[in-house]
Amino acid sequence: MIITTLLSLMIVVGNATPEETGTPRPNIILIMPDDIGYGDFGCHGNPFIRTPNIDKLYRESARFTDFHVSPTCAPTRAALLTGRHEFKSGVTHTIAERERLSLKATTLPQLLKNGGYTTGLFGKWHLGDEPEYQPERRGFDEVYIHGGGGIGQTFAGSCGDAPDNSYFDPAILHNGTFEKTRGYCTNLFFSEAICWMNAQVTSHDKPFFAMITPNAAHEPLECPTEYSDRYLDNLPENVAKFFGMIENIDDNVGFLMEKLEHWKIAENTLVIFLTDNGGTNGTKVYNAGMRGSKNTPYQGGTRVPSFWRWPSTFQGGRDIGALTAHIDVLPTLADFLDLKLSQLVKDQVEGRSLKPLLKNPHEPWPNRTLVTHLGRWDRGQAERAKYQKHAIRDERYTLVNDIELYDLKIDPGESTNVITDRPDVAARLRQDYDRWWQSVLPKLENENAIGPKVNPFKARYWAQFGGGPDAALRKRMDPSSGDQE
Repeated sequence: MIITTLLSLMIVVGNATPEETGTPRPNIILIMPDDIGYGDFGCHGNPFIRTPNIDKLYRESARFTDFHVSPTCAPTRAALLTGRHEFKSGVTHTIAERERLSLKATTLPQLLKNGGYTTGLFGKWHLGDEPEYQPERRGFDEVYIHGGGGIGQTFAGSCGDAPDNSYFDPAILHNGTFEKTRGYCTNLFFSEAICWMNAQVTSHDKPFFAMITPNAAHEPLECPTEYSDRYLDNLPENVAKFFGMIENIDDNVGFLMEKLEHWKIAENTLVIFLTDNGGTNGTKVYNAGMRGSKNTPYQGGTRVPSFWRWPSTFQGGRDIGALTAHIDVLPTLADFLDLKLSQLVKDQVEGRSLKPLLKNPHEPWPNRTLVTHLGRWDRGQAERAKYQKHAIRDERYTLVNDIELYDLKIDPGESTNVITDRPDVAARLRQDYDRWWQSVLPKLENENAIGPKVNPFKARYWAQFGGGPDAALRKRMDPSSGDQE
């Protein structure tokens, strides 16, 4: 099946509306591109990037200005989908079997399905490529994904993509079957999501949850040249390509928002926009005054945009300064939708509902601590990695690597270490961190996992199309080939 690009996609729908009676449940769209930081948008002051559609979404949304995720991609996905720190779901890395989301965990799409939603994933999964870890077994009805952490990437063990895949014309796994597509990857993911949402709107059957997770702007830096060429006169080539990939995402977001208006569901659709870790290629030209980037425990590694738009339910155009995080998404949706959670799920969830803040940004918000840990230690070295690349922070202070303390209220750029001035704060945060570390050690279930000899995505691809590492041997052994020895 050949999938056309978004720019040529024609979708025909009627004037579909939500449920005619009662209070209709909202449709939910969560957009989370890859490797883009807080400072990579015009609405956050970037003087180079052009993101008019995301800037418009910003203006119409409630914005969490101190919202944090994990410092790398698979951990953020695990935390968002479970409402708890990724280590407690066994995710301590992005490869080496340690990206696999614990099968004991209950996921957000599973809860939404139980609440009457139909669910779709379009883009990056990165929480296990083996069959039992795949998204269709974790609550998603519709699945349109690449493999591993990025298109074309493969590592030893279970994490990898289809062979020889690229950002243009990629092979995409669609509900268990590979499709050889035509077009640019980001356009394809948004196009397929829009086609699927169109079908849900037309059927009037169930409200939908669409999770759109493009691999862009993750390296390799590839995009249609008309996007990157616009930046080449003023920026290095890698930044020009990176910003071009973001501008392409922006065009897709704009197209999606137009569709919501066309379908007459924009008022009662909750759109959530965030990114999966701190910035990468753009941080050297603009980082919104923050220190650090992806793969670091500083603000620049974890603070990301968090825009929430739901016009029928709460007011947009407002900033919310409370300390918030990805682990809050699941309990927030459960609260708004009145989802019934089992005691097991209640015990799993560590995050807080953001509903009070979305209704009233001045609602009291008790102080809390959030832990960042890069993970990625060598196999078998978890206990020795306790103080490697980590931070614990509350609404004012952050303790980094156990030796750096920053007062974020007066030093958001983390430039002045005040640990000698405030040893009491450092001691309090260190004590909280020690308790947290002891709580996660028993949950690191993937540390000694052994992966398959053949990457599951490649094996599935070869099973469908032929080829693979044994193809030459099979050909030599096949009498009909004429090549046997």
